[in-house]
Amino acid sequence: MEIRNIAIIAHVDHGKTTLTDALMKQTGVAEEGFTMDTNELEKERGITIYSKNASVFYKDTKINIVDTPGHADFGSEVERVLRSIDSVLLVVDAQEGPMPQTKFVLKKSLELGLKPIVVINKIDKPAARPEEVKEMVLELFMDLGANDEQLDFEYIYAIGRDGIAKKELTDESKDLTPLLDLILEKVPAASSEELTAKPLRAQPFNLAYDNFLGRLAVCRVYEGKIKKGDEVYVKGIKEETRKGKIIKIYTFYGLDRRDSEEAIAGDVIMIAGIADIFIGETICSNPDQEALPVISIDEPTISLNFLVNNSPFAGRDGKYVTNRQIRERLEKELEVNVGLKIDFSATDSYKVYGRGELHIAILLEKMRREGFELQVSQPQVIIKEEEGKKLEPFEEVIIDVPDEMSGVVIEKLSKRKGIMTEMRPEQGHTRIVFEMPTRGLLGYKPDFVMDTRGEGILASRVLGFRPYAGEIETRNTGSMTSMVTGKSSGFSLWTLQERGVIYIGHAEDVYEGMVIGNVSKGNDLAVNPTKGKELSNMRASGSDEAIKLTPPVRVTLEGGLSIMKDDEYLEITPNNIRLRKQYLSEIERIRQKRKENK
Repeated sequence: MEIRNIAIIAHVDHGKTTLTDALMKQTGVAEEGFTMDTNELEKERGITIYSKNASVFYKDTKINIVDTPGHADFGSEVERVLRSIDSVLLVVDAQEGPMPQTKFVLKKSLELGLKPIVVINKIDKPAARPEEVKEMVLELFMDLGANDEQLDFEYIYAIGRDGIAKKELTDESKDLTPLLDLILEKVPAASSEELTAKPLRAQPFNLAYDNFLGRLAVCRVYEGKIKKGDEVYVKGIKEETRKGKIIKIYTFYGLDRRDSEEAIAGDVIMIAGIADIFIGETICSNPDQEALPVISIDEPTISLNFLVNNSPFAGRDGKYVTNRQIRERLEKELEVNVGLKIDFSATDSYKVYGRGELHIAILLEKMRREGFELQVSQPQVIIKEEEGKKLEPFEEVIIDVPDEMSGVVIEKLSKRKGIMTEMRPEQGHTRIVFEMPTRGLLGYKPDFVMDTRGEGILASRVLGFRPYAGEIETRNTGSMTSMVTGKSSGFSLWTLQERGVIYIGHAEDVYEGMVIGNVSKGNDLAVNPTKGKELSNMRASGSDEAIKLTPPVRVTLEGGLSIMKDDEYLEITPNNIRLRKQYLSEIERIRQKRKENK
């Protein structure tokens, strides 16, 4: 049986997973109602977080498909996948056109010499402009330095949701057969008798974990055969060689993995037995073989501290609250999350390095659902020094907003050291492109949602490290901090809500040092949210006004990471997310400020 290996790449929400689901349903390896986004968080958020392997069978050919994430924070998932496949389906929304992550993944594909097949998806949208988008994709290929062969790319139109693909817009089509035929025609075969006859060489590009088998590696077999029980050699990234034994081999059928005795060159498989296997290493049959090129992964851009929760409400609803339990969980996460780096050298906290706020927020969300309680410090951008110069990560930001709202967005991003590189009107909307430091983008998203009334689209990709841009003025609101412990009262919140935005509701537990809202004036304010109305036996006309409380703006995980200040912690428990000051009492905070100002 012939084998083809492809990956589906695109910007977030352009329809990669929907298209993969439709391919699997049409080829009979999945049932109606099936989705590749199997993780609970993926279903809730409607985004792909982890790259997944699947396979479909069409005309006596096995097509291995890797569905990749579209969000820039999970870019490390995409990079290593591209090394293990022979072509990519680049999915582009027929209305939005190429977006930042489209650029990021296409650039990586072109650098590796791959020839993408462009799928212009969602052509049924009322504002779809497929022909125009095709030209935009061609321009993007040129901008990214594609060679003549890559510029002569194949394209196809699709409605992923309905499982329809067509070569030309005027064609009649009921299913995805034109796309499957194009894959067979244009994607080079990964398997051949000549490759299978060579000595074994395979390379892991993804990791998984099993409680019984330990670490599992998803590999591409480049040459030779691999059998269950084989003694193999693993060539590490630093060229050291060690021995291992293959205990289990799984091949993919749909999304299921099936036990197999052997696998041949060209196939994508999952193996168990090598406990310390890592991405980019070479598995071979004898120690003299040349190692495959190493897979490199982009560096993290932000860092923050994970600490034990020591607030007055610590241990109320968490199952795992100790330092040792948090350490063990983070060590387990490193088994599979290769975009993450953790410094375990300190005893009271762990410094976690990630690719962005969402990358860290997903890890924290998983931990709180598992029953962990912890607190984290404000995310900080990683600053590097090279040849005596300070360098920091920069991002390209693409923003689509209604025409009348572009002014306020440009004003705010310019204050955050954003440099506008492009601005063009598109059907009642304006597309603005900025290059700016990651520091300037941290904490901006809540403002962006307010300024554009939820109608704007903001997307970004990391450009790399550039010279330090200088001081950035970001948040100009202060924190409203409780000075007492008790239950919040409606009367008190009613009097406080005109000072700023309140994060808590009536009759909720608060403690001294907990941030219960923000102050629009800019300075921190210590308040008493538990105070009730003074009662007397005298009646006075006009003094018994009805209390009207504005609904509170609840602190979410990503929201908390965005709005917290450098002297605050975000307290995360299974049932609550609270902002708090690092020093709980007013006196401690004043003392600390004096120390810092000396």
